[in-house]
Amino acid sequence: MQTANGHGIDSGSSELNGKIIEWLQWDKNETTLTEIQKLVEDSEWEKLKLLLLTRLSFGTAGLRGAMRAGFNGMNELVVLQTAQGLLKYIQECYPSIEDQKRGVVFGFDGRHQSRRFAEISASIFLQAKIPVFLYSKTVATPMVPFAVFEKKCLAGVMVTASHNPKNDNGYKVYWTNSAQIISPHDKGIQKYIMANLAPWPTSWNVDQLNSPLLSDPYDEMFALYFEKLAKVIPSTLIHNYNAKSHVKFVYSAMHGVGWPFIEKAFTIAALNTPIAVVEQRDPDPEFPTVQFPNPEEGKSSLVLSIKLANESQCDVILANDPDADRLACAEKNPETGEWKVFTGNELGVLLGWWAIECYKKVHSTTKLSDCYLLTSTVSSKMLAAVARAEGLQFIETLTGFKWMGNKSVELIQQGKKVLFAFEEAIGFMFSPTVLDKDGVSAACHLATMVCYLKQEENKSLMKKLEDLYHKYGYHYTITSYFICYDPQVIIKIFERIRNFSGEGTYPTSILNGTYPIKYVRDLTTGIDTSQPNGKATLPVSKSSQMITFTFDNGTVVTLRTSGTEPKIKYYAEMCAQPTQDNWSELRSTLSEMVDGILQELLQPAKHNLIPKQD
Repeated sequence: MQTANGHGIDSGSSELNGKIIEWLQWDKNETTLTEIQKLVEDSEWEKLKLLLLTRLSFGTAGLRGAMRAGFNGMNELVVLQTAQGLLKYIQECYPSIEDQKRGVVFGFDGRHQSRRFAEISASIFLQAKIPVFLYSKTVATPMVPFAVFEKKCLAGVMVTASHNPKNDNGYKVYWTNSAQIISPHDKGIQKYIMANLAPWPTSWNVDQLNSPLLSDPYDEMFALYFEKLAKVIPSTLIHNYNAKSHVKFVYSAMHGVGWPFIEKAFTIAALNTPIAVVEQRDPDPEFPTVQFPNPEEGKSSLVLSIKLANESQCDVILANDPDADRLACAEKNPETGEWKVFTGNELGVLLGWWAIECYKKVHSTTKLSDCYLLTSTVSSKMLAAVARAEGLQFIETLTGFKWMGNKSVELIQQGKKVLFAFEEAIGFMFSPTVLDKDGVSAACHLATMVCYLKQEENKSLMKKLEDLYHKYGYHYTITSYFICYDPQVIIKIFERIRNFSGEGTYPTSILNGTYPIKYVRDLTTGIDTSQPNGKATLPVSKSSQMITFTFDNGTVVTLRTSGTEPKIKYYAEMCAQPTQDNWSELRSTLSEMVDGILQELLQPAKHNLIPKQD
């Protein structure tokens, strides 16, 4: 066996030798090809095993990983293979030429290689005579599912790694229903990728993007998106509040794609143009001003925003993540001058309440019993309390917007009205114009709420949240995680919980019986003791760990593993009744319970778990 440079390959593993040969034969990118060649020349067999013997598999709605050479990285060859598999799967699902004329959508963010990955994919579809709508410039992620829906396309792909570090990229796939893919499509696409790994003769002809089947949907979709957004904001709010408001907002795009979309959204809603953090306004794949380009990190990611807000005497900060599908918000306390960064759960409650208010303003005589609110299992249960009190329907799904998006499709097809969905990781779907989280529309609605509250009730977001706690019950959450790099330790921890005092038994209380456990739901095994038959109603996944405890006092605690990181995450929420008004005591109780859960069930010291760094 020879490399392109004439050096023999003798890694000591026939499997690795084969994978090296495959890479050297298939990869046409000079940078990544040279990277693998150099490792071979230097006999870096362990590094080559890491890069070549495992590959990025189709996971949560697609691929995500570090940009590097090898089948285990995001690079041109892996993207090409993925596009070939996706094309074959779509052709399998839609064999008729007439169906295939519906085409596919590709969008990309401002990260290194994003445009190139989108163009490689577009080229492969064009050579198969399938029309391609390829955005000509960076777009917010919601613009891809929006185009899939409006153009009635077969699928859509957004090349983005969202808020991941700068060296990562991803390949996010939406299906014909405009929601993120779920089973069986993820497994089907993976199967066809593996069956089409060798590049086809035409697949590297990437520069031939002059086909009559190629079009740019940017101008059309940009205009239509904002036309539809304007229609879901009650006109009375636009004219009587937004247009008359003096409220100013500072905005950060976090070096991402959000600014042109936010600027236009505020214009159509008659809101004052936000004051942009100039250093972070435009796409920059280096993310030079933030350690992590993720507004979920809180104040550490909003340093420049807070500085600008203080200088411009502005009380509210809005920030998108780099692909603009998430929204963060901070508000200045006028009494203390301190900034509060709202959690995703707090924003979810505020926006959920606001979605109901907006709907009632337009449909004053319509019953709310056909209207739905959705959250994921690890998000606040307060939206369920709001739904119960206001006569709406409430549905809880598995973690991730792919589940809420697909459930929303089902409900809409049944003639139901989905008002709002959210997850605690600052993801919000305010209306079903886009069946995914959308940081642009969420920012527009939240800013409208701020203007309304200021003029109508003279209240801040913080004060309004307190009102909602009084009305629907105080809900307080503690969420964090431990890092654990040993998968076997994680399995050991969760198996101990499942066999706590004998085979098949779970804990019945914590802290020596102080806090009895009422129900246990295990979505790894399918057990749910709250159901009459003892079986979970939500989908079960044996490949991930997830156990939820509901306590007698209303507290809900979920322990789960991350699908993308070596983490054990925990989510705890005190769900109080409106009559329980000693909030300080409730917070203390939850803190005590979380400590008990962690020490008794996860045993971090024993297992050398690494706590989250503040």
